[in-house]
Amino acid sequence: MGSTGQLFVLSGPSGVGKSSLREGVRKRFPKLAYSISYTTRAPRQGESEGRDYHFVSLETFLAMKEAGAFVECAQVHGNYYGTSRAQLEKQLNERQDLLLEIDVQGARQVKEHFPHACFVFVLPPDRETLEKRLLDRGTEQGNDVDQRLENSSRELLEASWYDYSIVNDVFEEAVEALAAIILANVASSRNFSREA
Repeated sequence: MGSTGQLFVLSGPSGVGKSSLREGVRKRFPKLAYSISYTTRAPRQGESEGRDYHFVSLETFLAMKEAGAFVECAQVHGNYYGTSRAQLEKQLNERQDLLLEIDVQGARQVKEHFPHACFVFVLPPDRETLEKRLLDRGTEQGNDVDQRLENSSRELLEASWYDYSIVNDVFEEAVEALAAIILANVASSRNFSREA
């Protein structure tokens, strides 16, 4: 395992704060690469192509899937998401430590191909907080919020097979917990250092 980078997989229900945690920990570890997924959904306000996702048409996505371009892909909340196999393997083979933010369906697929990856599940402090976060971000309509909450109940059952769980209640504490997991799983002599 020392000849490649370490893969970290971050999952959790919609609205739990995965993207914020990802960005928070990447500020602490600037050399930690982030695998940018492909999606068929439209960009949310503030998102941009190539930074948050590769936004593609359904036709393009399905053609890529058919060609075996994805190490994992899943349909979530009516949209498709997938991780480029070539991009993931290239970064890991270049000894880059890599963070992948995906749903639980995708995480199970990644575990089949990368059993030594480190899997981290992000939990909300409670259902009410999760509902408030979904409503506050203003990207879903009422029915969408209900659907995401219903899906979260199923996703939370998956947390047991992950290597670690983090409760995202106090954000800075959750970032510190994720940073500690990363430090514990990467040898200090490797290519990434703790830089502020």
